[in-house]
Amino acid sequence: MRNLEIGKSGIVVPALGLGTWAIGGGAWWGNNDDAVSVRTIHDALDYGVKWVDTAPVYGVGHSEEVVGEAIHDRRDKVILSTKCALEWREVTPMYHLTNEGKDVYRNLSKASIMQDVEDSLKRLRTDYIDILYTHWQTKDYSIYPIEETMDALMTLKKQGKIRAIGASNVTAEDIAEYSKYGQLDVIQEKYSIAHRRVETELAPTCEKYGVSIQAYSPLEQGLLTGKVTMETTLAEGDTRHRNPNWKPERRAAILATIAKWKDLCEKYECSIGNLCIAFTGEQMGGIHVLCGARKPEQIKDNAAAMALTLEPADIARMREDIKNL
Repeated sequence: MRNLEIGKSGIVVPALGLGTWAIGGGAWWGNNDDAVSVRTIHDALDYGVKWVDTAPVYGVGHSEEVVGEAIHDRRDKVILSTKCALEWREVTPMYHLTNEGKDVYRNLSKASIMQDVEDSLKRLRTDYIDILYTHWQTKDYSIYPIEETMDALMTLKKQGKIRAIGASNVTAEDIAEYSKYGQLDVIQEKYSIAHRRVETELAPTCEKYGVSIQAYSPLEQGLLTGKVTMETTLAEGDTRHRNPNWKPERRAAILATIAKWKDLCEKYECSIGNLCIAFTGEQMGGIHVLCGARKPEQIKDNAAAMALTLEPADIARMREDIKNL
């Protein structure tokens, strides 16, 4: 996997990043051993995974605190991203969800974003953030116009508190509007070989404005690791029940597709998961791939994908195989 620049920011990182949603624990992910999470982040850096991504809402601040504990004494080795615009300080017209007993609201006002960053800097034990994403976009632009949101982000950039601007869960229209008021460097979107909306709906606009793409859930919550079968059962309440790709008919089609690649795994001496990560990074001219991990063995397995250089003929074959997906 290649080193890639993040938009026009001048920040160059390996294409694979570490996602820390699960490290936040709580109702979404269950209890974690924070010491193990810290070791996972340290291992990621040792393996060459430089980009560490978190968000305030992951465990209502807990993920950021764990990341802060892990990186405070090696900050110069990390490209750090976090997010803003989901907060639980005050009620806004845009309820988002209830997390750990706290009602979380979308708030893309300048004042709230500025406060989000101050709170995150404290939890992360740093004085700057490399990339700041708006986590979710407004449902009503008359309340939170992107011009105001971007004013906050550009102000933070001028202050040296952030180095690059990102937006997550966007439309093509959002990207164009952000780009009217400054440089949007990266979007973070759900993307995998089985969920390819980004290719047609967002990638052309990103190319027009010089915006990078970071893909989250590239392994479809474990479905593309090669460890899942049709007999795999999910516990009641598991978030994957809401993932359409885990439904029986869809799951069967996806598993049948990746089963065709066993010979490629032998050729490259890798797992199906490694192959899917590396292949995802070859899409749309090269994209950043974000894989979650909260245990050392998980980041070790994911990081192995960085050593893969897929041959053009194999990439073409795999693209043909996923057309029907």
